[in-house]
Amino acid sequence: MDIIANNLAQSLFIVGLILLVVEVTVLGFATFVLFFVGLAAMATGALVYVGILPNSLLSALLSTGVMTILAALVLWKPLKRMQSKVSTKKAKSEFTDHQFFLKESVSPTQSPKYHYSGVEWSLVSDELIEAGTKVEVTEAEVGKLHIKAISIK
Repeated sequence: MDIIANNLAQSLFIVGLILLVVEVTVLGFATFVLFFVGLAAMATGALVYVGILPNSLLSALLSTGVMTILAALVLWKPLKRMQSKVSTKKAKSEFTDHQFFLKESVSPTQSPKYHYSGVEWSLVSDELIEAGTKVEVTEAEVGKLHIKAISIK
């Protein structure tokens, strides 16, 4: 405890940095609590180091608490907005653009199986595609390959 009290500014800065690292790496920035406390601890450590705050545990704890609340009030909405921005663009998988010839007809009501990459896939299409047609995978879901007919060149 003497080491922390004798090196309060450095201790606060290190604790704040550890909290930020845990928030980002372990929790994936899902909760902001450790982020706010980490920022406040680092700021308090800097203020104690510069001499603006007295080098006492009580003032450091009070300052960290107040700065945590202020950081939460100021940063909560912008961070929530940042988290809620989700890309609508579909991720391209290794199966997308795979081309093959159908062995069975596919329709919205008929989804035959197709064996590819060691997995049995259900073939899905919004339109009727006859057997023997060359098709291309447009999207892959769990256990399903969405396909469309392509012209043979």
